[in-house]
Formats: sequence, structure tokens, C-alpha cells
Amino acid sequence: MTLGATAIAVILITAASFTLLGLLQASRHTISLEDYMVSRNRVGTGMALATIVASAMGAWILFSPPEVGATSGIAGIVGYCIGQATPAALFAFMGTRMRFLMPKGHSLNEYVLHRFGKAMYRLTLAIVVFYMFVYLAAELTAVAKAVELMAGVPLWLTALLVISAVFIYTIVGGLEATIFTDAIQFAVIVPLLLLSFGIAVFALGGWGNAIAPVIQTAPELLTLANGPGIKFGATLVIAVIAAEMFNQTNWQRIYACKSDQVVRRSFLGSFLVILPMLFIAGLLGILAMNFGFNDDRAFFSLIQALNLPGWVSIAVLVLVLALVMSSLDSLLNGIASVFTPELLRFFPDQSTNGILRLSRVLTVAVGIPAILIASRGYNVLYLFLLADLVCAGALFPVLFGLYSRRLTGTMAFWSAVVAIATGALFFPRPDFSPWNGLPFGGDLLVSFAAPIVVSTLICLLWIQIKAQGGKTEAFDFGILSRDIRAYGEGDTFSVGKLPNR
Repeated sequence: MTLGATAIAVILITAASFTLLGLLQASRHTISLEDYMVSRNRVGTGMALATIVASAMGAWILFSPPEVGATSGIAGIVGYCIGQATPAALFAFMGTRMRFLMPKGHSLNEYVLHRFGKAMYRLTLAIVVFYMFVYLAAELTAVAKAVELMAGVPLWLTALLVISAVFIYTIVGGLEATIFTDAIQFAVIVPLLLLSFGIAVFALGGWGNAIAPVIQTAPELLTLANGPGIKFGATLVIAVIAAEMFNQTNWQRIYACKSDQVVRRSFLGSFLVILPMLFIAGLLGILAMNFGFNDDRAFFSLIQALNLPGWVSIAVLVLVLALVMSSLDSLLNGIASVFTPELLRFFPDQSTNGILRLSRVLTVAVGIPAILIASRGYNVLYLFLLADLVCAGALFPVLFGLYSRRLTGTMAFWSAVVAIATGALFFPRPDFSPWNGLPFGGDLLVSFAAPIVVSTLICLLWIQIKAQGGKTEAFDFGILSRDIRAYGEGDTFSVGKLPNR
């Protein structure tokens, strides 16, 4: 059997196994629209921790962290770890706040609509969908590239096989099947990642021999006192935290947890698990520098250069598939849940079963363009960074609105718009060169930090000015619990009935 045929067989067997598990879980009871979207109050701490980690750890951890390790060293890896893990810690507290204010809620954009009105809702909806679709396309591109690098399988074939399997159990079982398969994938991902690292270190003759060439040629990679690495790490902290707060898959899992205690334990626990996983993935990039590999293919180039037995390549391929399927199913279901309120608005006469059918169709419709993008093998890093920029601009007003009664929809919208525009002034071109002559033009750290600072200042100053003018408005948080109901409990969504605020 050729290498390509072996890879296809591994893909089919692995994908079919996860699909079967997902379908078996879905067959346990009838799936309602509410179950499909949030699986409310059903998941315990262990299962919640597993699905949070698995849905966050896509195939990108075998591309981006190793590249960061190979180019920015320990300092960049630490920044990446902090940036990726910190959102989980934030959700442990903001998630319980959201559950308290909006106990029957489903999504971030639903909260934004009822809290800030139509203008901010539409901006947030665009941000959430853009970010999650870029993430979806990136994951599918990553697995397609990985299999092409390892076995020469065409990009389109891998993308089609993987997402077809994910379609089957996701559209049948919804979030519950996704969470269940995430737990199984988590049990596969952790040992295989550790195995990959251990085998690489052993094959290089131990840790000392593995990093000896790095000490000689690039010793700055092995110290935290690495200026460029620290700067890049700080950039990742801001960018990733901002983006993950707009990732609908996290908000779904907040409502899937059985209680506030489960939310806190599972998200804080996932913070502690994500940190070492990403650190190990980053160290694989430093190991790849043994051979001079320093791009996004560093990990896979390392595995090929070591001339390891065939079973190791199969194990790596299973690792990649488990990683990508654990994120693809979450993203597909998450995007569908974001659009569900819109479906309810556009089809007010449809029953919840009818909306469920439309949501399943939408799940497939979202995935088809991602297959086309993955088949082209595009580098989606720039789109990711662009999505991070718009998320950074809207981050403060959206989250501050969970606590401040004085922040209005007008304040939130214009602070976000001005903040995004400010960040765009410093944001680089696709070739990462500045597009204007401004100081710090093209500087990613400034382009991500500026929107946070600007939106914060605008919101706080605007609130203060209105307070001094005696024109303060206090939002009634009770609206979120009174007006938002579970799907099937009546009118849960109507843009036309809401003020612009």
C-alpha cells in the first residue's frame, strides 16, 4: 500500500470512528432546537473541561506554536500560552455573570442585541461570524496541508473527507454530540501530543543533544530576555484574548455546564491544561531548529527528517485528525447557533422543529466554502490577524456592558467603530509592511493595543460626561432574564421590538 493510500485509510477509519461515536450519542434521545444549540445544564466538570480544551486545541497547535518556538523562542511560546489560555480563566468569571444575567440565553450576539440594540448587534454578529469562519477555514486548511506534507494526498480530498464526517454527526446530534466526541478526542490528543514530543527528543539523542545546535546558532530562542520574542508574545496575548471572547463555542459551553460551579471549575481547569499543551507544541518548534526548520511546517518537517517508523507517522496523523475534528464540529455548530436568532426572525411562522431543520442545512452551507478555501491551500494568517483586530476594537464595550448600567448602545457602537478604525491605521498590509507613514505603522502590537485603549477611554469618558450633564441612563439588567427565553418557550427574538439604545 502506498503512503497516500495508507493516509487515506487512516483518515477514513479515524473519521468514521468519531462519527459513529457521535451518532451513537445522538441516538440516545430526540434532539430539540434547544438541545442542538446549547444542551443546557447537562455537562459535568470532567466532560466540560475536556470539551473546552479539545474545541480550543485545533490542528493549528501543530503549525503556529512550533513556528513561534522556532522564530521567537521561549518568550514567544510563553506569550502564546498566556494568550490562548487566559480566555478560559476569564470565561470562568464572565461566564457565570452571563448565566446570572441571561439564564435562558444562547449566544453572545443575543446578549448584545438585548443589551445594546440593533447597531451594536449587527456589528457584533459580523465580527463573530467573520472570526469563526476564518477559524473554520484555517482548521480545514491545516489538516489538508498536514496530510499533503506527510503523504502527498490532494488538499481537496482530505478537506472533503474530514468535513463530511464532521457534518454527519454534527447535523444529527448538535452540541451534545459535539461535546461527547470532544471528550473522546481529548483522550486521544493529550497522550499523542506527549508521545510525539517524547519520540522527537529521544530520536535526537535526548534534550541536551536536541538543543545543542540551537544553543550554538540561536541562543536567544532559549531565554525569556528576548526582546522580539517578548514583543511578539505580548501581541499574541492581546490578539488571542480578544478573539476568543467572540468565539461562540465558548459561550455555548457556558450554558451547557450543569451549574456555575461547573463553569468555574472546568474553565479554570482548562486554563491549567492548555498552558502545558501549548508549551510542549512550541518546544517542538525549537527542536525543529536542530535541522533549521522555522516556518509553519516545522513540526511536520521535523517528523520527516527524523526518519521515524511508519507507525509514528500514523500516530501523528491520528493526532492531527482528532485535533481538527474537535474544533470543526464546534465551529460549525457555533456558527449555526449564532444565526439561529436570525432564522427565528426571518421565519416567524416556523416551528422550532422547522428552525432546527434550517439550522442543519445552514451547518452544511457554512462548511462548503471552507472546503473550497482549504483546497486552495491559502495562508489565512493575515485574515486571522484582521479578525483579531476587529475583535480587539469591540472587546471592552461588549464585556464592560456585563457590569456597567451606564454604558449605552450608542457608546458601545461608536467606541468600537472608532477603536477598530484606530487599529487599522497601524495594521500592516498582507505582506506585513506599513501602508502609511505613521509612526509605528505596520506594528502589530500597536495595532492590537490601540483599539483596547481607545475603546476603553471613549466609553469611560463618555459615561463621565453624560453623568456630569445629568443625562445618565441606567440599563435594566432584568430585561435580559425577562425577554430572553429558551427556544420553544415563546417569542425569544425580535429585532423589530427592540430599541436602538
